[in-house]
Amino acid sequence: MLPPRAYIFIGLNGVRILSIVALLLVFASNISTLVKDIKAVNEFMEAGKAAATGAATNATLEELMDFDYITGSTVPNQPAGAFWAVLNRLFIIGQTLVLILSEIGWPSKFFSTYFPVLGKEFGLGALGLIQMLIGAAILSHRVDTFTLVAAFFLFSIGCLNVLLGLIFREGAKSKSS
Repeated sequence: MLPPRAYIFIGLNGVRILSIVALLLVFASNISTLVKDIKAVNEFMEAGKAAATGAATNATLEELMDFDYITGSTVPNQPAGAFWAVLNRLFIIGQTLVLILSEIGWPSKFFSTYFPVLGKEFGLGALGLIQMLIGAAILSHRVDTFTLVAAFFLFSIGCLNVLLGLIFREGAKSKSS
């Protein structure tokens, strides 16, 4: 039988692996959603051009303009909606990359200096809160099933990290390495 310290080590590293998997899934799903959004915006723009040249009926154009979101996307049908939707996806992709690197602990001096809440001196609470915020930001939009599952998984792992952060405090990262 293993000592209790070994079970804690195995459990925390298991959560770390699940966290990295969830972040990778969110990274991939956001790239997929970004591509779909850009294609949908391009189709929307083409439909607008066709309406301007008279190739489409006014009823078709009115139906397209009446929706809150561009059909088949997460882009709001408003001025600069495509810009903000793409910027949102790029921010989420960047945040997931930073969180993956903090979980791996690769540039540990970088995180200790510039992002101390993600460094080794802090617990898992901040990491979990950031994961929950990313998951909630994705879940607040109508997305495809892959993105929905990835975001819900990340939100769940974020809740688990917050709980482990409350239990183990700042010693969680030192116990898992």
